Amino acid sequence: MSESDTALPTVLVVDDAPANLSLLAGLLNRHHRVKLASSGAKALALVQRAPPDLILLDIMMPEMDGYEVCRQLKADAATRHIPVLFLTAMSQPEDEARGFEAGGADFIQKPINPPIVLARVRTHLQIKAYQDELADRNQWLDHQLQQRVMQVDRLREATMHVMISFAEFRDEETGNHVKRTQEYVRTLATQLLAQGRHTDVLNPDAIDRIARSAPLHDIGKVAIPDHILLKPGRLDPDELVVMRTHAMKGWEMLKRATLRLPNEDADFLHNAMDIARYHHEKWDGSGYPDGLVGEQIPLPARLMAVADVYDALISTRPYKKPMSHEAAVNLIREGTGAHFDPEVVEAMNATLDRFVQIAHTWRDD
Repeated sequence: MSESDTALPTVLVVDDAPANLSLLAGLLNRHHRVKLASSGAKALALVQRAPPDLILLDIMMPEMDGYEVCRQLKADAATRHIPVLFLTAMSQPEDEARGFEAGGADFIQKPINPPIVLARVRTHLQIKAYQDELADRNQWLDHQLQQRVMQVDRLREATMHVMISFAEFRDEETGNHVKRTQEYVRTLATQLLAQGRHTDVLNPDAIDRIARSAPLHDIGKVAIPDHILLKPGRLDPDELVVMRTHAMKGWEMLKRATLRLPNEDADFLHNAMDIARYHHEKWDGSGYPDGLVGEQIPLPARLMAVADVYDALISTRPYKKPMSHEAAVNLIREGTGAHFDPEVVEAMNATLDRFVQIAHTWRDD
């Protein structure tokens, strides 16, 4: 077969009459690659091996008629795009209706008129070529869109990394705290979803966004003076007031960042804003900075409240020794309904083994 032959469109002719196959092959083979099948079953087998560009299909055939062949072609995603032109001596409107219902693109009456056959074949091949070109264009655009999405994701990750690194650089106590709290938050959210809780907010993508935002919960500490942030001991009341401003400062910093981004690119910071501002709020309204109560506190911040306190309790600080896992869990349980959301504490109780694993995997050396 020559290279020019392979560039020609392929037409499959299906007819149980050898004379009709011979006639159509002679008519079409000058400008087309022609394949022949003498039954519906043979036609389907040929199409599966190498889909043609167009099919001329006889209706009245033994064992499997043309309607059934067409229905099977249109039921398969790999072949449904191939135009099927019915060849038939039947001329009743209901015959054509059945053909179109089966997925046929056109009808050619027998006995065939050669110029009409060539014109119909040419027209439908042109239509298919346009459709293929459009599909290729759409595939290219989809690829470009995916590339753009990946670029945006990388930009988001880089932005988050810079922010987190800045916070870690300022705060000597951070260590692996941000990674551990991120995984605690992910664990709690996943458990809530598994329990059928907060399905209006939680799904796998939302959980991933919340977890990726969690490391920014203390970003506002970059605005706290060194003599307070790095003090090797407990803070006095005045210093504690200043330290508590980190929640609002973190929210303000992230808010300013969103104003400099397009809306669709700023969405990933909204969870971070909620977590930064509200993770020190308490279920009973005694927290800061806004004194929110219960479900007024955004869910990501309620998750972070448990994660943050648990990790602080089991970690070494200049002013305290680490608490055991069991003691930390009991203290959080005692705060259920006062400091912490009861549902989040319940999720923690169901995932304690995972908490221990996270604490061990990302322990501070």
